[in-house]
Amino acid sequence: MSAVIRRANENDIEGILKLLVQVDMVHHNGRPDIFKGPATKYNSEELKSIIENDATPVFVCAEDDKILGHAFCVHKQVVGDSVLTDIRTLYIDDICVDEECRGKHVGTRLFDAVKEYAHKNGFYNLTLNVWSCNPGAQKFYEKLGLVPQKVGMEMLING
Repeated sequence: MSAVIRRANENDIEGILKLLVQVDMVHHNGRPDIFKGPATKYNSEELKSIIENDATPVFVCAEDDKILGHAFCVHKQVVGDSVLTDIRTLYIDDICVDEECRGKHVGTRLFDAVKEYAHKNGFYNLTLNVWSCNPGAQKFYEKLGLVPQKVGMEMLING
């Protein structure tokens, strides 16, 4: 595959928006009580702002003009908390591989680029959230070496 992993730019927004719909539909199909579908988490203007902000780096896997996958990251650090230490965390807010490209190591390459970025920039750890309605994603992350840090639980009251 001749695709490259790089930081996203404004020209990638249309391709990223298509992937955001795919992400939403995976979640919508698993939890239609929570996720609307089809929808995107961000609009074009929000994406432009996110891409331009060094504290929210977005990585893409691109082949020519086609975006095959993306990884949205957020720099996080709590300083001076009475309980938590001051570690710097790179949070993966969203990661997606185009459904036509799954199984071709695009996700692994994106994750490796994010991990390298975190290492070079002195982050203590990488974190992300995975929805229980997406067990394939959880298995993928475990295969990459991630382990559960905490578990969110729910009880439906009026559902």
